[in-house]
Amino acid sequence: MSAISPTSQFSASSRKTQNSLLPSKKHTFSLRCEIMNPTSAPQNWTVDCVSSTDPIHIIIKPPSSIPMPSTMNSSHKNSKRVCLFHCSEMRDLAERIAAESDAIELRSISWRAFEDGFPNLFISNAPGVRGQHVAFLASFSSPGVIFEQLSIIYALPKLFVSSFTLVLPFFPTGTSERMEDEGDVATAFTLARILSNIPISRGGPTNLVIFDIHALQERFYFGDNILPCFESGIPLLLNRLQQLPDSDNITVAFPDDGAWKRFHKQLQHFPMIVCAKVREGDQRIVCLKEGDPEGRHVVIVDDLVQSGGTLLECQKVLAKHGAAKVSAYVTHGIFPNKSWEKFKHDDGGNPSTGMTYFWITDSCPQTVKQVKNKAPFEVISLAAAIASTLQV
Repeated sequence: MSAISPTSQFSASSRKTQNSLLPSKKHTFSLRCEIMNPTSAPQNWTVDCVSSTDPIHIIIKPPSSIPMPSTMNSSHKNSKRVCLFHCSEMRDLAERIAAESDAIELRSISWRAFEDGFPNLFISNAPGVRGQHVAFLASFSSPGVIFEQLSIIYALPKLFVSSFTLVLPFFPTGTSERMEDEGDVATAFTLARILSNIPISRGGPTNLVIFDIHALQERFYFGDNILPCFESGIPLLLNRLQQLPDSDNITVAFPDDGAWKRFHKQLQHFPMIVCAKVREGDQRIVCLKEGDPEGRHVVIVDDLVQSGGTLLECQKVLAKHGAAKVSAYVTHGIFPNKSWEKFKHDDGGNPSTGMTYFWITDSCPQTVKQVKNKAPFEVISLAAAIASTLQV
């Protein structure tokens, strides 16, 4: 059927047709027609024929799914606009986050210091954030930078903001939560208590975003004045694995039971290998606990890496048992004392000499700068994931 204007009316062309459609009582006849538009998908319009008057009126009604002008682009108008502050280390990641959404605006802080070394900080255009949704992108890469950032984190909610979100991709004391001897201090719990006392903003408690916190029980370290949001980098890894030429030959390996417990549900559609550490004298040796790496591209998955000794032992074991390639993924590449230098490239698929890929995220910006453009390392950015979280 050719296109029909929604406002058009048609009269019966003959008295015979008119008389046949005009009984003593009012009748309405409903038809369906398909409006074809070369620039869009077919749309179903309703045609009502009202026979109570002379001439007959045919009324064309648009489908209810077509947005009216008053409601079009409502999602854009309702976008949550966020003022994003960041520490100096996180500048590159902050710029990538802002590039993900027009609703995220970068704001600046002057990170100055007095002569005695104590922070001399200034929030630019502080009155301009009143009533705004505000976020701060932090990096607690060393104890020396935590105090100055906490000073900003405690100040921002007091600027009469609508809400405050703290994005701390890497919770750095996560490996220090164990207390095995009397006198051990759980610094992870200490940091959680400090963050739990961030002042409440106009919109309520602070939202705290962390990626792949080391021990899941640490979520209970935080008090009721803060709302922890625990995200994961695994979805980003899955996207990357789908892009590999041998994506149909991937097997996932875990260096220990802890990594398996944490990640296996997100990776359950892959064949799996679990490694384990056994003690031989004074040495701890990695062995293959279950799974078969023969002929497979095996990707070792864990939440973080420090010295990298366990991952290197896993690589050797997997190569010994016939893996065609060995790669690794960790959300947080800490690598103190440049321990990343231990990891070599496999030079074309020789797992006994190195790894094909070593993926990390940009949660630890200092490491990102060190391994940039150095095989086998490849950085997967958290920018899109953080931008999406800020819009919630």
